[in-house]
Amino acid sequence: MWPDTPRPLIIGHRGSPLYAPENTLASFEIAADQGADAIEFDVKLSADGEVVILHDATLERTTNGSGRLNRWSRAALQELDAGAWFSERFAGERIPTLEAICATLGQRLYLNIELTNYTTPWDNLVARVVAVVKQYHLQDRVLFSSFFPHNLARARRLLPQTPCALLTWPGWKGRWALTPALRSRQYWAIHPHLSQVTPTLVQRAHAAGKRVHVWTVNAAAEMLRLAEMGVDAIFTDDVAQAYRVLRR
Repeated sequence: MWPDTPRPLIIGHRGSPLYAPENTLASFEIAADQGADAIEFDVKLSADGEVVILHDATLERTTNGSGRLNRWSRAALQELDAGAWFSERFAGERIPTLEAICATLGQRLYLNIELTNYTTPWDNLVARVVAVVKQYHLQDRVLFSSFFPHNLARARRLLPQTPCALLTWPGWKGRWALTPALRSRQYWAIHPHLSQVTPTLVQRAHAAGKRVHVWTVNAAAEMLRLAEMGVDAIFTDDVAQAYRVLRR
């Protein structure tokens, strides 16, 4: 199970995306080297039903491919370059599979797997992710998160010992979602946006037996402010800075 510590855990948001192309093995390994306790990444299904890691539903922003990810097979996706857009140093980085990350980093870091089938909400993503997690015996080192409650409900049915966390948007949508989330037994944690977090929210969550993991925190002053509130983890693009600030 994820540890309780006197300081917030540091979760590398898509790895360490200020230092390497997001959601690549290089980004995750750099986050680990910089002191991350965990990494967060986004999973989707390829055309042939394999679990791959990419944030966007389309390929243009972070690869040299084009079109929707779910129209490409895993083999075709892994021919793409997912690093040259960031810098020549990372040319040749590939879109990783969940299996590869579980095999290489599953015992080194805790894994926050965001179920991001937001454009294909009724596909088989959850079942395929659960199968990989079970294959690598990582039930106690994984956390499932999503903005879709039905994804988390299905994950909980299939793998009840693995914790789930509801992501919430800033603004009224997030406020609307947080109230039932704090009452629900389905969620081990809530993942509110930075703009939503107050001492009262943290106190209410802890009183309800839930952890608070805050996204996405990149300013040192905000890291310290949240640590003083007693949040349990922060997602950050700057793992190196978070380590300096929170480990002092």
